[in-house]
Parts: sequence; C-alpha cells; structure tokens
Amino acid sequence: MNVEEKIKEIIAEQLGVKKEEIKPESSFIDDLGADSLDTVEVVMA
Repeated sequence: MNVEEKIKEIIAEQLGVKKEEIKPESSFIDDLGADSLDTVEVVMA
C-alpha cells in the first residue's frame, strides 16, 4: 500500500465515503461533505 492509498483509507474511514470517491483534487468540504470538525478528525488520524 502506498502513501496515497493509506491517506485515502483514513479519509474514507473518517468521513464515511468510498475510497473511489476520493481524488487528489477533491475538496473535503465541497466534494466529500466534511465539516470543520471532520477536517480536524482527519488531521488527527
């Protein structure tokens, strides 16, 4: 597993989205539906 896949796995778990929905250009808020607390949780994970 490379770094990008690991990061996608963490983001998918924290935000409850599918890994396939996460793209390098995805915005946490606009594309993945995260709020400010979700963003903090991703950073802390």
